[in-house]
Amino acid sequence: MWLRRLVLGTRRTIAGTVYGTIVVLATLMGGAAGFKDNLWKLAVVAAMTTLVLWVAHVYAHGLGESLSLGRRLTAGELGEVALHELSIPLAAVLPLAAVVLGAVGVLEGRTALWLAFGIGLVTLGGQGVRYARAESLSTTGTVVSVGVNVALGLVIVVMKAVVTH
Repeated sequence: MWLRRLVLGTRRTIAGTVYGTIVVLATLMGGAAGFKDNLWKLAVVAAMTTLVLWVAHVYAHGLGESLSLGRRLTAGELGEVALHELSIPLAAVLPLAAVVLGAVGVLEGRTALWLAFGIGLVTLGGQGVRYARAESLSTTGTVVSVGVNVALGLVIVVMKAVVTH
């Protein structure tokens, strides 16, 4: 239960999970053509990109909080921001695990990449459902919420298919 909450997020971390998923999928898409024969390198590039963007996000959020409060944040407060936004890099764990399975030969490379994208799309859909439930949306609202999230992921998948074929 805690592992699922850690990797897939919670009601409080929907935004970071969606953002992190889109970041890792976009990075995998961008590197798929250039690194398809070196999935280790692709996994490292995607992981590092996600981490750098997480640090940038924490930094920017910390600046905004500091300005809002009218004072510098304490180390503890900045740590709280980082912990709250941890959902960004955690969203990359499952898609990157699929890529690593391809890198070690458990899966064929192309299969590993498509699995990573599938995991990302399911994650985005799940976050759409989580949002709809948190907001008590109607069935139509839920369909729209899921549809918007999955559409973002599908745009990335279509771009991957166009770029790598």
